[in-house]
Amino acid sequence: MESLASQAKPAAVLWLAGFLQAARLHRVISFCASSRPLSIRIAQCFLLNGFIFLGSLLTLKSVVIPIILWILPEQCDRLWRQNLCDHTAALAIYSFLRSGLVQIFYVFWFYPLYIFSFIISTLWYGDIAKHSLAVVKSKKLGASQALDSETHKTSVSADRPEGFDGVAIGVGEQVYSILLLTIFFAEVTMIGYIPYLGKVMNFLLLSLMYAYYCFEYKWNFFAVSLNHRLDFFESNWAFFAGFGSPCVLPIFFFSPLTSYGVMAILYPLFVMTAAGTEEEQAIDELKPTHGGKLKRIPLFFVAKRLTTQVLQLFPEAQKEQ
Repeated sequence: MESLASQAKPAAVLWLAGFLQAARLHRVISFCASSRPLSIRIAQCFLLNGFIFLGSLLTLKSVVIPIILWILPEQCDRLWRQNLCDHTAALAIYSFLRSGLVQIFYVFWFYPLYIFSFIISTLWYGDIAKHSLAVVKSKKLGASQALDSETHKTSVSADRPEGFDGVAIGVGEQVYSILLLTIFFAEVTMIGYIPYLGKVMNFLLLSLMYAYYCFEYKWNFFAVSLNHRLDFFESNWAFFAGFGSPCVLPIFFFSPLTSYGVMAILYPLFVMTAAGTEEEQAIDELKPTHGGKLKRIPLFFVAKRLTTQVLQLFPEAQKEQ
């Protein structure tokens, strides 16, 4: 208990610091004002996920469904004669028609739109991160961040060979990272079904996962090695949990489709704030405040083991790791 109490203060301080860093959305305005391509991508994200996706969902729930329910009322005899509604087959057809029309809109419009939005938005997020980091680099927002990036590049170039071997290692790290995060997401989903504590743990782990996604663009841009980023992330988990929490909040207030649309709008904004965050400097500056070192939590332990088991099925891929 004493050890747990000693971790409470640094965890709370770092969580709040991460949350406040994510809330610095004024960086979005600064970045968009400095980059026209970035402004275009942000506008496209709002148009696709906000106006088209959420607008279509709002139209369905507030206009289309009420009209269908008005045309096909719950009581069959209001539309057809009583003797016809007494037949079981006719009543079954009526019920199927009443609910089936709504499902048709989902199957032939919203689910394809969801898949299309997910794929296109994923591509746009990469562009948004690239343009944001280009703005950070050009404006040199934070001399220490620029220094850290050069240090990262130097350390990576020293550890990673140049030429084809370096490219192969980079590709191997990307494959490993994708498998790792996919397995971690499966863990988070399963944990959400645990009674009582499942929702709280799901929120915490989802916050961590989305924070990792936000910063991964930056770490890839500065060629930070996978081992370094995982070690840094697990050692400062409270900071990243705080950073990712604003992005995850819509899940607990909206339906799945609505929360996806809201998160698809918010996520690129947090990618931009992550691009402008000097995470190492922010964490180091807080060490005198909380007076203790936060213990590392091996968040990816299970995911690492399972990823290794999967890669063992492909000897060539494992060799690149």
